[in-house]
Amino acid sequence: KLQKWKISCFRHEGFSPENPKPEYIEHFLPEEFVQTELYKSSAHRRDWKSTLKEAADAVSRAVGSGWTVPWTAETILQVMLLWVAAFWFIGSWMIPFAAHMAGFSKESLTFKGQALFSLVTDVTEGLAGIAILHRCLSHFHPLPSDWFKFSLRGKWLFDVALGCLMFPFVNQLSQFNLTLLPLMPSTPVTPSSVEQSILARDPVAMALYAIVVSICAPMWEEIVFRGFLLPSLTRYMPVWSAILVSSVAFALAHFNVQRMLPLIFLGMVMGVVFARSRNLLPSMLLHSLWNGFVFLDLMR
Repeated sequence: KLQKWKISCFRHEGFSPENPKPEYIEHFLPEEFVQTELYKSSAHRRDWKSTLKEAADAVSRAVGSGWTVPWTAETILQVMLLWVAAFWFIGSWMIPFAAHMAGFSKESLTFKGQALFSLVTDVTEGLAGIAILHRCLSHFHPLPSDWFKFSLRGKWLFDVALGCLMFPFVNQLSQFNLTLLPLMPSTPVTPSSVEQSILARDPVAMALYAIVVSICAPMWEEIVFRGFLLPSLTRYMPVWSAILVSSVAFALAHFNVQRMLPLIFLGMVMGVVFARSRNLLPSMLLHSLWNGFVFLDLMR
């Protein structure tokens, strides 16, 4: 017995469902097939906004919820502007002026002297940033327990290890960034004081620079960008957005457009590690390992 098909091929105007005419030819699909096709069609037409929402919910579950932020955008802006001003003033004016008053300039220093100059500058900038945070947030003490937390406890070593696996990709982004924004032909390329010390194989200078890039810089940068800025932004946006915005700010603070993309991505990796652990120690460790990786790469 032939099975009928439920698709109308021809239909006359006078056709009535109650009184079908011979001229009307019907084809009937199996009921199971019709239901399957309807289901596939409805699934295909799913609202893309709900798909994005599901993806955002998955990311939110991965990075956790926001922080309890007792201050407003005014305090966030105040801290960041004061930090930028202190960073510029100390590095460009205060330390060079103090060196000048002591009777020498950075350019006239030996490799060891330049490394020590860099260490003193970095330590001073870090202490100034911590002092600014302490002063601006003093009205909100005591802070909730998950603010500026340092702890060896927690299952964060796996996240740090995964972050380290991202290093080759960060390196590839560096090369890609240089192809997008290459150095101008007229721009003089001179080795930095770090590179000069490495070329000279000065062990004391290299040890001092290693302290700067692997300990000092990761410590105060993580306190400012991950410890303060990222959690503060969660008052106004989801955690994943705060990770992205704080990573862009982190990249801009390095004042180097040739390194923007890798720094943004690196900031996002460290932001995710920090948000998952609510602990500054893992992001500092990851930051330190990346800087050490770059430093060792220069030594090759």
